[in-house]
Amino acid sequence: MVLIRPFRALHPVSGNAKDIACFPYDVAGDAEARDFAAENPSSFLRVTRPEIEFPMSHSHSSDEVLSAGKRNLEDLIERGLLVQDAQPNVYIYRLETGTHTQTGVVACCSLDEYESGLIKKHEKTRPDKVAERTKHMVQLRAQTGLILVAFKGNEETQRAIESATSDAPIFEFTCGADIKHTAWLVKDQAAVVKAFAGLDSLYIADGHHRIEAALNARNVIRDRNGSATDNADYEYVMAGIFPAEELRILPYNRVVRDIGDLSDEELFKRIGESFVISNTKEIPPTDHGDICMYFRGRWHLLHFKVEHDEQADPIEQLDVTILQKYLLAPVLGIGDPRTDDRIGFVGGARGTAELERLVDVGEAAAAFALYPTRMSDLLTVSDMGEVMPPKSTWFEPKLKDGLFVHLI
Repeated sequence: MVLIRPFRALHPVSGNAKDIACFPYDVAGDAEARDFAAENPSSFLRVTRPEIEFPMSHSHSSDEVLSAGKRNLEDLIERGLLVQDAQPNVYIYRLETGTHTQTGVVACCSLDEYESGLIKKHEKTRPDKVAERTKHMVQLRAQTGLILVAFKGNEETQRAIESATSDAPIFEFTCGADIKHTAWLVKDQAAVVKAFAGLDSLYIADGHHRIEAALNARNVIRDRNGSATDNADYEYVMAGIFPAEELRILPYNRVVRDIGDLSDEELFKRIGESFVISNTKEIPPTDHGDICMYFRGRWHLLHFKVEHDEQADPIEQLDVTILQKYLLAPVLGIGDPRTDDRIGFVGGARGTAELERLVDVGEAAAAFALYPTRMSDLLTVSDMGEVMPPKSTWFEPKLKDGLFVHLI
């Protein structure tokens, strides 16, 4: 049984939602975040990334920076740009592009269920990033962005979601990337809550650091209060909960800064031990087990020599695992992609043109375009209680920050 809980969201309305909405706090560097906020004084990025209002030398989690984030949130409320519903609600959130639509529920999930494993994860977290986001939540007393959660849909959940989209939305806008964002308030909340109660589990798709930080923030606030309170807002975490079959995973591509001491000839010889190498103009790869490498201005197709066994360990079958285990580690000496500064990660939304650019301008020596991880792989690994290699999935389109805020 899965519990989803209505909550009193802070949210914009159609008139100002586009100005407030921003990309998730962790998908852009400082320079891009500063440029984005400079063009829009109402951007919610001033809440999620308050360090952009300070010199680059300021710590992201200093008390001064976080106090500014809290002031910026309070300012949006005082100016009426964010409104809080009088009663707890469940919401429907739809994202549409020219080729893709996903419609899900925005509600709160139980952190107890996350602790017990009913809400399943597939990724390890970095303690420093969790600590930074924990401090942000505690100081602002708010969860400022949605965790992307997947579920295995059925007819009951589909009916409950569809029936809630016939009324006028609370906001609707199209962002600069031509993604339409629409949200509705659910009138028959009981039907939605009941539909989700019939599910066996939920799956974290994106937002592992956020949910881990929410759990830590809950524990900090519990300690300050001297006890746990079952119905307190901090016992729950805000999430966008979508049918797994509607979510779209793009590849999480790799670039490497250098090829070490290898000559070009040695590099290709070593790669050829595990891959069949050929020149190609067809990028990105179109099949599981194929990797496209951009090097010295040319694309090469690397076809893994080992036949795939569908019964084998699903983690070993992932293309990110194949690249790491048979090329990055043995050939280039990149042992831990989480800590080695010779490797960089490029979300699939930026396309292969970005990989070419990084190599052509000399910021990287080689780039690797991957076939995307399948949603079925994510669910299988999560059900096993295992974790994928870092940066295995890039979900697109991204849920916007600033459209829903959960005060704790």
